[in-house]
Amino acid sequence: MPPVTRPGGSSAIGFDLDMTLIDSRPGIAATYDRLAAETGVRIDSSLAASRLGPPVEQEIAHWFPAEQVEAMADRYRALYPDIALPLISVLPGAHEALAAAAELGRVLLITAKNARNAHLHVERLGLAVDEVCGDAWRDQKAVVLRERSAVAYIGDHVHDMDAARGAEVLGIGVTTGPCTTAELRAAGADHVVGSLGEVTEALAGWVAG
Repeated sequence: MPPVTRPGGSSAIGFDLDMTLIDSRPGIAATYDRLAAETGVRIDSSLAASRLGPPVEQEIAHWFPAEQVEAMADRYRALYPDIALPLISVLPGAHEALAAAAELGRVLLITAKNARNAHLHVERLGLAVDEVCGDAWRDQKAVVLRERSAVAYIGDHVHDMDAARGAEVLGIGVTTGPCTTAELRAAGADHVVGSLGEVTEALAGWVAG
């Protein structure tokens, strides 16, 4: 990734969670499998786990009638800690990227995942963040970025780049999730990288710059 200008003063750097810092696909698929077993409703858990990003209600709506979506989303979230957490791992370079961001200032975790389950990931996986902002997606992420005076947001989804653009901060897209380089660039990413190692290098360049 090309060098970027270092922000002035102490800065906040935001990160997405699913498929940016953690590989949550196995845990999410297993949770959908349990929900399907409980309800008798067919859910293609592999497909569901391949399109992470939006709030769980949007995925649930593909499989359940509208009047059941809220209740099924609540049940999914209740099942998630016991089923999903043991199956989820940190993506390569996540700890190093967070440490590099901490050299610049506050580290924010901004995710569509509900805050309770996001906190459980932080605690279990030792993710070094200063604040967890859950239940935020797309425009809500942009609001959080502006309110926290962030200067950059790192994420794997086109809607993460929408948030960065909406907040007028640097958007760094990582191709560890469902979105391609072309899709992330089309969504307004300032930079697109293939790994968190490249994010670490860029943030380290800010520190040294």
